[in-house]
Parts: sequence; C-alpha cells; structure tokens
Amino acid sequence: MEPAIHKEDKSEKDTLRKAEKNHKIWVGTYIVLAIICLGSYFLLRVKVFGNWPEHQVLIQKGFLAAFFITAVLTVSKYTQALIGKYNHTRAIAYNLVRLVRIVAFLSILIIIIAFLFQNWYTAAVSLGLFSLVLGFALQTPISSFIGWLYIIVRNPYKVGDRIQLNDFKGDVVEIGYLDTTLWEFSGDYLTNDLPSGRLIRFPNTLVFQNEVCNYSWHEFPYIWNEIPFHVAYESDFAYVEEILRRIAKEILGPETENRVKELKKLIRQTPVDELTIREYPFVTFRINANTWVEATVNYLVDPKKAASIRTEIIRKSIPELLKSPDKVMFPKSNAR
Repeated sequence: MEPAIHKEDKSEKDTLRKAEKNHKIWVGTYIVLAIICLGSYFLLRVKVFGNWPEHQVLIQKGFLAAFFITAVLTVSKYTQALIGKYNHTRAIAYNLVRLVRIVAFLSILIIIIAFLFQNWYTAAVSLGLFSLVLGFALQTPISSFIGWLYIIVRNPYKVGDRIQLNDFKGDVVEIGYLDTTLWEFSGDYLTNDLPSGRLIRFPNTLVFQNEVCNYSWHEFPYIWNEIPFHVAYESDFAYVEEILRRIAKEILGPETENRVKELKKLIRQTPVDELTIREYPFVTFRINANTWVEATVNYLVDPKKAASIRTEIIRKSIPELLKSPDKVMFPKSNAR
C-alpha cells in the first residue's frame, strides 16, 4: 500500500505538471495571436488589401494595440509559469502571481488609452478627470486596493497564516485585491479552536483600522498554550509536576527544545530580559477560589494543532495521575 505522504507528493506533482502544461498552451496561443496581429498590421500598412482611406488607420492601430496586448499577456503567463516552476513557498508564489496580474492589467489599460487617444495630453487630462470622478465614487474599493498593496509590501499576514483581526479569527485562504477571505476557527458555536466551517470576507481597509494578531509569524510560528488540572491540597506537587512535564514532552516531541532556542534567539534581539523565559514545558501552581489547587502545564504549540495536542495531553495525563492515589489526590467534589 502506497504511503499517504507519497500519495500527497505525487498528487501535488501532478497538479504542478497540469498547471505548467496549461501555462504553455496559453503562452503558445498568445504568441500565435500576437504574430497574426503584427502580420495583419504590416499587411495593412503596405496596402496589400487595397486602400481604405476612412478606416485603414483605425484598423491598423487596432491590430497594433492587439499585438501589444497579446504580448503583455504572453509575458504575464510566462512569468506566472516561471513562478510556479521554481521552489517558492505557496504564500510568496501567490503574492507574486497577484502582482504580475495587476501589472499586466495596468499595462493593458495604458495600451487601450493610447489607442483611443492620439494626443497624450488629451488622454492624460481625460484620464485625470475620469480618475477624479471615479475616486469619489469608489473610495472604499480604492482604499481596499491600497490595503492590498500594504499587505503585499508589509506582509502583516499571508495565505495560510492563522490570524485575528477585529472579531474575525481564521486561516487566510485568499488575499484579493479588495478583500481577504478567512476559513474561520472557533466562532459562535464552538468553544475550542477547531474550524467552524464558515468563510469570512472582510475588506482590506481593516488592516489600517485594527490591530492584526498573527499566530503564524514566520520567525516563530508557535503560541503558548496551557491546561489546568485540579488537585487537592494534600497532593505531592513535585510528583504532579514531574508527570505533567514528562507527558507533555512525550507528546510534543524532541523539537520542543529547539522551539525554546528559537524563542531565546528572538528575545536577545529585544530589550526583554531573557531570564523571563522558563524551561519548556513548565508547570505552575495557583490557589483556586474553591478548595483545590490548579496545576497548569504550559507549552509551545503550532496554533493549528493546539486542539489535538491539548486533547492528547489531557487523555494521557489524567489516567497517569490516577495511578498514584496516595500522591495525587483530587478534590472530593464533582464540581471541579
């Protein structure tokens, strides 16, 4: 039976091959159209089809404009193919493709304006007046487009990141020119950080109006998580701490120590005192308002795996603690 990982790699390679083949078809089509348009322009210029004083110049300009447009589309598709071919991360490739498309669109717009207006001064004035009127009518979309440029340049988040912006929490699945789409986690009907199944769209202007909490920062894509366990005052706290730390280390794996080293390197670059970083994972104790003590295990975790890791730690810790009733005593009430 073929391993699931190999199947995923094979599927991804097949997708890349299909995308590359599709790009080649489009590039070939655009090149053929460009050659046809350029050839038609020169044939009309040398008057192979006779002399049409009323429409010949207009048709010539039309074929020339079509040639430049197809040339821009060819370069755009070829560039997108190169981006997909080389080993860029998905987020970087996504942003680069978006930039190429918007540059191509603006180039085509300039070609069309040049075709419609012979006088560049008239074209500039007309475009300026049109832009002024359009600016007043489309203030919000234009602000959202500027927000998109800010997201691309400053990179407060990228596709695949888990973020919170205002009341919106989710994984970024698309960053459009005007809005961003999130795959929501948690939500109104969940008390954990599992996907809710809803999509959230918000305008890009919100990045200027609210703080962005990014849980998937590329420099350190982890968050602190904690789980409280309630034990009685008579318990052996050193034993409880040893059990919780051992199980947390087993579940999280050996890479946890590397995470702390990464965090310490980042902290050294800031004024924060490095001594505030506790050994990982660590357990803290505090008195609860009721008649028990909270033993809280703290650990670093990938935000997208927080729910599954938390469940696994609880599932293994409680039976282990119950094995030593003389050392680990629980509150006598079921209200804990």
